[in-house]
Amino acid sequence: MIVSFIVAAEIGFWLVLGAGLAVRYALRRPRLGGALLLCVPLIDVLLLTATALDLRRGAEPSGAHGLAALYLGFTVAYGHYLVRWADGHAAHRLAGGPRPRKPPRYGTARAVHEWRLWAMTLVAAAISLAVLQGMIWVVGDGERGDPLRAWQGTALRVLGIHGLIALSYSVWRKKAPEGEPAAGGFPEEGPGAAGGAPGERPGAVGRERESGRW
Repeated sequence: MIVSFIVAAEIGFWLVLGAGLAVRYALRRPRLGGALLLCVPLIDVLLLTATALDLRRGAEPSGAHGLAALYLGFTVAYGHYLVRWADGHAAHRLAGGPRPRKPPRYGTARAVHEWRLWAMTLVAAAISLAVLQGMIWVVGDGERGDPLRAWQGTALRVLGIHGLIALSYSVWRKKAPEGEPAAGGFPEEGPGAAGGAPGERPGAVGRERESGRW
């Protein structure tokens, strides 16, 4: 049952995100679209509640409960980044905003980018460990909690592996081809990136902001 909740939460995340962006840009209703986007975290709350209730009702702790904890941790930690990425692309495609910048590919800029991603994984692991520990307290500290403790180890291994990957970009920095910039950076904040380059005539999103509607 918990696996079904996880699948439903993932589908719900993208449906609510897509609906919010469509309303915000395609229908030109930024306030309503923003309100829909604020509902995205509620999906995580529902999954956490369902998982906790399942354990309280006497369900045997399993890998599904551990997977739910990791899913919660990573969606909370990476959720804003994913929403920002999707918002930038929606603003570009639906409202005439600038093309979002791609992440950096070379040198120090790429190394910094990878460590920023690892920092989000660190937050995800911390949240997952806390949720798993809460589940262990619910079921008791006996053998029933062993499957959940195993998932705590999984969270730490994921964090360690991602740390090694990030470290590799610091140790072996790839040089940019001649004439190609090394820096790129994170995508711009959605509406905040919509003004375009200095001196350019603002696109649809920029005109919305200049008119005072945002």
